[in-house]
Amino acid sequence: SSPVVRLHVKLQVGASLSPLPTASPPPLQSSPLPTLADLAIPCHAAGRPRAPFRRKVPTSPTASPESRRGLRLSDGRHGSSLPCCPGRPRYGLSILGFVRRRRRLCDRVRARRVRAGAEMKGVSAIPAVAIIPSPLFLWRVKVILFLLWGLCCCKIGWDSVMRMSVDLRDLFLYEAFLYYNPLLLVALMIWLWGVNLWVFAQSSVNYAKVFDLSQTHLSHREIWRCATWLTLVVPTSMTAYLYLYSHGEVSLAASQPVLLYAILLMILLSPFDMFYLSSRFFFLRTMWRIALPLQAITFPDFFMADIFTSMSKVFSDLERSGCRMVHRQVATIAWFEADSICGSHSVAIPLVLVLPYLCRFFQCLRQYKDTKEKTCLLNALKYSTAVPVIFLSALKYHVFPDVWISFYRPLWLISSVVNSLYSFYWDIKRDWDLRCRSLQKFFFYSVLTYQLLLMRIPL
Repeated sequence: SSPVVRLHVKLQVGASLSPLPTASPPPLQSSPLPTLADLAIPCHAAGRPRAPFRRKVPTSPTASPESRRGLRLSDGRHGSSLPCCPGRPRYGLSILGFVRRRRRLCDRVRARRVRAGAEMKGVSAIPAVAIIPSPLFLWRVKVILFLLWGLCCCKIGWDSVMRMSVDLRDLFLYEAFLYYNPLLLVALMIWLWGVNLWVFAQSSVNYAKVFDLSQTHLSHREIWRCATWLTLVVPTSMTAYLYLYSHGEVSLAASQPVLLYAILLMILLSPFDMFYLSSRFFFLRTMWRIALPLQAITFPDFFMADIFTSMSKVFSDLERSGCRMVHRQVATIAWFEADSICGSHSVAIPLVLVLPYLCRFFQCLRQYKDTKEKTCLLNALKYSTAVPVIFLSALKYHVFPDVWISFYRPLWLISSVVNSLYSFYWDIKRDWDLRCRSLQKFFFYSVLTYQLLLMRIPL
């Protein structure tokens, strides 16, 4: 190319590489964020040619220095070298340059506003990240506090039990265990349910759709938070109960489990938008559907009903605790008397024990009505075998010992064996889907391992 053309290209390249003059920042009171029209500078207004696009092109060893640098002025469409703005005003900033320049100006404006606000208050501008502790540090502090709390509860509880007389110590511990054991088991169940949700989340299982949950359902972290609070509150109330009773404050000691149960019941039934209202409403609605299975059975209905069958002993302890609170037998041994309404011979105990099995039984009948599958009837038969076991065991407190040993005890043993074998078969064959081939392989490898071990053991 001619020297004139190369001189023209050098001028254009030097103009494109030269920095733009930066304007002074706007005043503090009226400093809006810059826009594209404010930052873009037309070529004619800038007073020098600017290329709208810069594109790298392949060069050869014999090329000129300008082409070795890989810079060529182009209009971006055909790749031809053109002078700047051949007939219309073009902006002298690319999109990437505009974004970077806008970001720098926005950071400047924000920093100026922060400094101005700090100067007006008389303090220095401290970044917010520096005053927030790390999550690992907070977790360690929580663990240390939890351990200190556990040690304090154990120490106070042990000293309180040692202050009691030996005659009343066993009865009193049994009573305290009766009040607080069901709540501790419920807390353990909530912890394990949070573990299930964590496993579902790690395995990418859409459990919200399976359980028909809303978009605002509780995650495993929120479930663990609820379990943590319940784990803290229940042992604290139990420690206060032991301490007050051992120091002679019987009336205050009797009020501890009553207050605990009342507060938990109020939180569960509260209609206010607090303590996860939507989740509590879903739980109560599911319990109502389980108690009255008049509609089609959904997956959450029978899943929670199965959980309730495993917690029948918890419901029995809750019934006896509530009975003693209503009849003002807390922190006394009146329930130990034979004519006590809250004793082991109460009729309400077997009714509460059998209630989850009856609900599951009627759910199976409802499923058979909707699907006409015989498997539902066989499943209902499994739950019905638990009814004789519960009522025959309750007859032990209502008949003479000779009659119980000679007649009712053999019936109770037979019904227990039938219920256990039927439930075991149903869990292996239906629920867990362990077929005969899997069982044969399992027993084959078990026998083979036993024989190998037997060969190695010297007689």
